[in-house]
Amino acid sequence: MYTHCPSCNMRYEVEPGFWFGAMYVSYALTVGIMIVGGLVIYNFFGDPGALGYVVPITLTSLLAVPFNFRIARTVFIHLFSGVEYKPEASQTNN
Repeated sequence: MYTHCPSCNMRYEVEPGFWFGAMYVSYALTVGIMIVGGLVIYNFFGDPGALGYVVPITLTSLLAVPFNFRIARTVFIHLFSGVEYKPEASQTNN
């Protein structure tokens, strides 16, 4: 991840330890993925045994780690640092 925004030059790490809160957002995203995965498996695959839940949900969660890492940081910085998304600003600087 960049240290500064390429569009507005805002420093992403506002203070030491700022991103610890993003871990909670990532945790919530992972729990959501696991719940949705469990519901999909239960409804579409006829309630398999324990390994029928553990293996696909674990693999899906592990494959989603890069996605969760970036999305959690994005959500956290928008919620707690006052950053607003302005797509017209990024289009003019490119």
